[in-house]
Amino acid sequence: MELIKDINKKVLDWLDERYDARQWIRENLTEKWVHKHINWLYCFGGLSFLGFLIQIGTGIFLMMYYIPTPKDALASVQHIANNVPFGWLFQRLHSISANVVNLLVMFHMLRVLYHGAYKKPREFQWVSGVFLLLITMAMSFSGYLLPWTQLSYWGAIIGTEMPGATPFIGEWLLQLIRGGAQITGITLTRFYAIHVVVLPLTLIVFLGLHFWMIKKVGISGPM
Repeated sequence: MELIKDINKKVLDWLDERYDARQWIRENLTEKWVHKHINWLYCFGGLSFLGFLIQIGTGIFLMMYYIPTPKDALASVQHIANNVPFGWLFQRLHSISANVVNLLVMFHMLRVLYHGAYKKPREFQWVSGVFLLLITMAMSFSGYLLPWTQLSYWGAIIGTEMPGATPFIGEWLLQLIRGGAQITGITLTRFYAIHVVVLPLTLIVFLGLHFWMIKKVGISGPM
């Protein structure tokens, strides 16, 4: 135990000498001042972020075994659940946390709306939050097709028909999302790339922007 404490102290001393680590810890963790009006309703944003971290961790694990082809997608999902050690647990955590994150983000935005925290000077925090909600929903939808079951297949058909009904550009959007006129293997690989690369990177950008604005402007006061 003493050895661990000694190592921690040396590491912290090294970081403190170069980056004022102890001051950062005091200002942001141990001695951070919290408004009196802050209650459990303000936890939804932090819980949403925790859910995103769970999604990333479990998603990386699933990527190691998932095969994004029409022939092997379902078999690889079944292999993860039945043969990979703790695969069923990571699979369930990924699936359940995806639904929970959607609910938490919605509750967070309802809380912000109720308290009027979207008003000046926090307008862009609200806008970035709306984009984060849309990205979260898009991630859930893009991941829905990946098991390549009958349910996910028909769900993808219905889901992609909606942007296809957009005036003037609907047909172009449909072709872009599906990679053709029909749901095929190209659609599966396209959704996989969107799910594991495009949307997560976009999410990280908007999260960074969202957190920076919160740090800059601060949390809203009571009603």
